[in-house]
Amino acid sequence: MNTKAWIEAARPRTLPTSVSPVIAATAYAWAQGVVNWYAASICFIFALLAQIASNFGNDYFDYVKGTDKVDRDGPRRAVTAGDISPRAMLTATLVTLGLACAIGCLLIPFGGVWLIAAGIAIAIAALAYSAGPFPLSHHGLGDITVWTFFGLVAVNLTYYVQAHTFDSDVALCSAAMGLLSVNILMVNNYRDYDDDKAVGKRTTVVLFGRRFALVAYWLNGAIALLCVVQTWRDAGIAGIVLLHIYVVAHLKSCRLMRTYTGSDLNKVLGMTARNQLIFTLLLVVAIILSQYPIC
Repeated sequence: MNTKAWIEAARPRTLPTSVSPVIAATAYAWAQGVVNWYAASICFIFALLAQIASNFGNDYFDYVKGTDKVDRDGPRRAVTAGDISPRAMLTATLVTLGLACAIGCLLIPFGGVWLIAAGIAIAIAALAYSAGPFPLSHHGLGDITVWTFFGLVAVNLTYYVQAHTFDSDVALCSAAMGLLSVNILMVNNYRDYDDDKAVGKRTTVVLFGRRFALVAYWLNGAIALLCVVQTWRDAGIAGIVLLHIYVVAHLKSCRLMRTYTGSDLNKVLGMTARNQLIFTLLLVVAIILSQYPIC
C-alpha cells in the first residue's frame, strides 16, 4: 500500500477546518460549566473522519468527471495521478464515511435520536459536494455548503451534545468558523480558476472572478473576527492582544494571496488552514482568560 499517497489524499493541510469548530465549541461549553469530554472526543473523531471521507470522495469523483488534470497547480490528486486506483478510492470513501457515521451514533445518548437525521444530512453533503448529477462544488454552492457544515452544524451540534441547548455566542462562533473554512476553499478555487473554467466547473471564483475572491477572502477573515469580538473583549487587554495576533496572520495571507500565482498558492492554502487553527487557539485562550482574568 502506498501510505504516502493515502496521507496526501486525506489532505492533512485542510484538516484544521474540521477540528477547529469542535475545539471552539468545547471551549465555550467548558466556560459555561457544561463540558463533556467524552462527547467532545467523539465529535472530534467524527469531524475528522467525515472530512477525510469528503476529501477521498472529491479525489475520486473529480477524476470520474474529468475535472482534475495530472499537471494541475494544486496538490497531486491520487486517482488522477495513478497513485491509487479508482476502485480503492471509492471503497475508502464509503468505508471512512461509514465509520464516521458509526462513531457519530455514539452521540445519540447525548443529543437524542434526531441526531440520526443530522448525521444523514452530513453524510449526504460529504458525497454531494463532488458526486451525483448536480455536484454542489461544481455549481457555485461549495462555499455555502462549507459554511453550513463546517461552521453552523459543526460548532452548534458539538455544543448541543454537551449542553443540551443552543447558545447565541456559540452561534456567532459557528458563523465565524464557517467563514474561515470558506477561506480555505476560496484559495483552492482561486488557484484553480483557469482549470475549473476550462472544464466547466462553476465555482464562485469562476462565476464572479478573481477580484471577488480576494475581497471575499479578506472580508471573511474580518467578519469572523467581529463575530466573536465580545469574547475577545471579555478577556480584557490580553484579549485585544490576542486578537491582533490573528489580524497579523490574516493580513499576511491576504497579501501573499494577491502576490502568488499557480502552485505557489498552495503555501497560502496551508497558511489559511493554519490561520483558522491560530484563530481557534487564540479564542480558546481568550475564553480561559475571561474566566481567570490576568489584566
